[in-house]
Amino acid sequence: MTDTLISHLCQLLGADAVTRADGIDARYRTEFFSSQPVASQPCGLVRPRSTEELSSILKLCHGHRRAIVVQGGMTGLSGGALPGDGELIVSLERLRGIEEIDTLAGTMTVLAATPLQEAQEAAAAQGFLLAIDLGARGSCHVAGNVATNAGGNRVVRYGMARQQVLGLEVVLADGTVIRSLNKMLKNNAGFDLKHLFIGSEGTLGVISRVVFKLEPLPSCVQTALCAVPSYGDVVALLRHAQRTLSGRLSAFEVMWSNFYDLVTRRLPGQRTPLPHGSPFYVLLDLQGSDAALDAALFEKMLEQAMEEGLVTDAVIAASDKETQSLWKMRDAPGEFPVVWPVVVSFDISLPIGAIGPYAEALHARLDSQFPGCEYVTFGHIGDSNLHVCVHVPGTTAETFPEHAIKDCLYDLLRDYGGSVSAEHGIGTHKREYLPYCRTPEEIALMRTLKQALDPRGILNPGRVLPDAS
Repeated sequence: MTDTLISHLCQLLGADAVTRADGIDARYRTEFFSSQPVASQPCGLVRPRSTEELSSILKLCHGHRRAIVVQGGMTGLSGGALPGDGELIVSLERLRGIEEIDTLAGTMTVLAATPLQEAQEAAAAQGFLLAIDLGARGSCHVAGNVATNAGGNRVVRYGMARQQVLGLEVVLADGTVIRSLNKMLKNNAGFDLKHLFIGSEGTLGVISRVVFKLEPLPSCVQTALCAVPSYGDVVALLRHAQRTLSGRLSAFEVMWSNFYDLVTRRLPGQRTPLPHGSPFYVLLDLQGSDAALDAALFEKMLEQAMEEGLVTDAVIAASDKETQSLWKMRDAPGEFPVVWPVVVSFDISLPIGAIGPYAEALHARLDSQFPGCEYVTFGHIGDSNLHVCVHVPGTTAETFPEHAIKDCLYDLLRDYGGSVSAEHGIGTHKREYLPYCRTPEEIALMRTLKQALDPRGILNPGRVLPDAS
């Protein structure tokens, strides 16, 4: 059956768009932070050049009952794009390009595999901001950002990917193309179908085009790194900055001392903008339009924070170069494999007030259960998002206690009423833990939607939903 399917795909698309199993490059079997390609054996790889070709592929796979895995930039951290045995890899890498920037509507229409940074730069050239922003911007694809409902650095002001999407084009499991390329902020004509696919990780349909809402491009940015004495002061600083800056606070990134120490002491090319020793470091910025007025407002906000004891030390970026240097420090997790050959990364969310106590309890648990382990905690606290990375010295990919560490972290998370995924999705890595933060009734409804839109179960099977008991 596999040979027949591959032959049909070659006839349909041409041999240059189809790769047989023995010719698939390792990059299609390797996810970010993975040191080795997965051992599974996909049946082949296909790279459509248009929505019509993508539709034909899905229609054919639907008829053959052949499972597919959809791939984009392969920057995910949840295993969702890694191929399973016998699955056909559908890489969207050829569906790339900016189709339209409508300056009157303030929208951008892009193909699925357009890198996020390419879309950001195209918007900026027309005087607009594409507000989704994350460290993998140069590699991740916009459809993957939407399919996982990505968050990133600017959520505290602009919201998640869901808030940036006005319209979608999606191909269903049987090849049906749903074109809902809405460009209007208000459109209440029936069900808003795009929300079925945003955050569904390719399990309900394959996103082929996206219409993004654009924001006015800020003409100036004020950025500072602050030393903060306690988690309570971190939250107080967040509220103080939001109130004082009148809604223009655009990023609020919190780094525990373990993160700051690792990045500034052990990673090459990183400077130390503030002395070590503070329990917390906060990177925050204001995006505005008047450099002089914004600078005065920003400095006044920081002065008040220091007078109230919320901040013990601070450095304000005096140039674009200094701003980039501060953000380089926050974007450093992509370099962790330099010092940690094997690491497990977590992306969780909790009520803002619970994040500090949870992190303190987690540190104690990790120290007790995994003596000698190393870890860092950091995140976008203004939108409830905490990241944790854990390394156990002396372990290899084969001996690393990943499952035990997951149990340690997620069992505690359940006690605090948190979510196992804030912005990276569930994929396969967190699938068994979904019931920790979703009720049986919610999961049953998810299964109903999956059955309705993908009755033969060919779209990213085994992702997101836990095995039925």
